[in-house]
Amino acid sequence: MKTRRIFTFFFSIIGFLGFAQENKAQAAEKEKWKYEPNFMVGGDLLNTGVSFFSDRKLYQGFVSSRIKGNIHAIAEAGFESNIYQKNGYDAKVNGPFLKLGAFYMLAKDPENSFNGFYAGGKVAGSFYTQEYMAVPVRGFGGSSSSVSFPSSTQSSYWLEGTLGGRVQLFDTNFYIDVNMQPRYLVYTTKQEEIQPMIVPGFGKSSSKFTMGFAWNLAYKF
Repeated sequence: MKTRRIFTFFFSIIGFLGFAQENKAQAAEKEKWKYEPNFMVGGDLLNTGVSFFSDRKLYQGFVSSRIKGNIHAIAEAGFESNIYQKNGYDAKVNGPFLKLGAFYMLAKDPENSFNGFYAGGKVAGSFYTQEYMAVPVRGFGGSSSSVSFPSSTQSSYWLEGTLGGRVQLFDTNFYIDVNMQPRYLVYTTKQEEIQPMIVPGFGKSSSKFTMGFAWNLAYKF
């Protein structure tokens, strides 16, 4: 009986020390991670440049910050106005949009962790004004005509992936950031049950899938 008590006491001490060591290691791990403020701010030069030569006026920018290791948080915002004139439709839209998400650095420069390739995802939404000057309708006997609808406020929401890369410009704080953005429209409000022709920040919404591109010039603070 005495021997059993000794062994029980001995193993209890070992267990307690092991548990204390594990807690100490976890506490040390938590202390190791500390967010250090860092921000990268950029603007899309590609779509801004194209806006001067097309009906689509798209202006957008982003702010990102490395949270921990290879994980970066990102917020994008912009404004788009556009017109749609096809298949008897004549519509125009304009409004802001916002995207929030994160990305992971898949491969990076060992000398600069902000250089490299990344992939991630965002949730996005747009609150915009649309107006239908003409919507085709089929009349009696197969005749066709069109109707118009007044300006209204609508909203749309989508999921967006991102795949791209960043590279530092020489020894400056400027970076080139290029990415592609596959998008899937999740939900949209409708005026008179009409699917919106264009959603700011998403693109033409006649299909639930679209692809976006951005060529950004960014500055790291």
